[in-house]
Amino acid sequence: MSKETYPFKDYIRVIPDFPQPGIRFKDITTLLKNGKAYYAAIEEMKEAVQHLNVDVVAGPEARGFVVGAPLALALGVGFTPIRKSGKLPGEIVTAGYELEYGKDQLAMHKDAIEPGQRVLIADDLLATGGTIETSINLVKQLGGEVVGAAFLIELAYLNGRDKLGEIPLFSLMTYE
Repeated sequence: MSKETYPFKDYIRVIPDFPQPGIRFKDITTLLKNGKAYYAAIEEMKEAVQHLNVDVVAGPEARGFVVGAPLALALGVGFTPIRKSGKLPGEIVTAGYELEYGKDQLAMHKDAIEPGQRVLIADDLLATGGTIETSINLVKQLGGEVVGAAFLIELAYLNGRDKLGEIPLFSLMTYE
């Protein structure tokens, strides 16, 4: 579901051949630097997910922070970061995922999610779905219930939404 009442795509810079030839990188910094567009994006995301009655928003490093934290604030709930392994102090849980040229891990504090909490995962971009799948696994390890996922951008042609199963998904902008 995508509702583009504001011309959000006008604020996304597409950079060809970054980070490698053939990739058309969707740069959100041009949206973030425009206060009115950034505010409108967060407000529209809030309106789309507020019916989910979330207890906490979780956002993967690093651009998930600039989407998830203001979205949590707009919803009046807490925010918890999902970080690369080795970046969080204290007791953590980890989950691994495949990269194009290797493997990596994401981590959350063991006390980031209370069992039974309703969690919304928010990030800037849904591509192949590896990060969202790993984020879901982390929330589940902690006993949380992922009740939705929200993204500024979805690259529909990469079929990342297939990794969400039945979890409701909202994307502000979709590239087919």
